[in-house]
Amino acid sequence: MYEVRENRRKLQDGTEITTYTRDVVSANILEVEAGTTGYMGGDTGHGGRTYFRIKDEGGTDIDIKPFMDRFGSEGFEVTLGGDCELETMIRALKFITKVLEDESGEVYD
Repeated sequence: MYEVRENRRKLQDGTEITTYTRDVVSANILEVEAGTTGYMGGDTGHGGRTYFRIKDEGGTDIDIKPFMDRFGSEGFEVTLGGDCELETMIRALKFITKVLEDESGEVYD
């Protein structure tokens, strides 16, 4: 089993949300944090807020590149090197998914 820590985080727009953090440990270590206000019935002006973060805590061969257009950020790409990095990233993404599903109140497939 692993420890899940509950946190409060203030987002850039001032929204405060509850997030959940855990470490994913193998030959490398990731710290993963995720949270959401859930569905609030709208777009960015009136809708919910969702946050997630994946941080290398040691030994992770990870390369992250944002990509931009003239309007700003369009997204990011992640490249991992190594078998443990694949394993820990799968576990990290499963944790993020579980937190967001649990905190959203409902899930659409």
